Amino acid sequence: MRYDYPTEMVCSQLISFDLNDDVVTNIEFMGGCNGNLKAISKLVDGWTVDKIEEYLKGNLCGRRPTSCADQLARAVRKAYDESKASA
Repeated sequence: MRYDYPTEMVCSQLISFDLNDDVVTNIEFMGGCNGNLKAISKLVDGWTVDKIEEYLKGNLCGRRPTSCADQLARAVRKAYDESKASA
């Protein structure tokens, strides 16, 4: 299933991705540091929600309390939890 996650406190405005059970694919960021976010998307494509959280959750950007990578970890966890709650 395709999910859209509006980000908070980062340059990227939206993260879109597919979630099949706990596997995340086809990650796209709207806005933000284009090259870095494309690289993150390629590197974590096919990872599980748990693995993305393990590597990216808590990553900060400058003085911000979050980052685009951290927002991705939050997004996939939220989507996964919501998919399990509605099943």
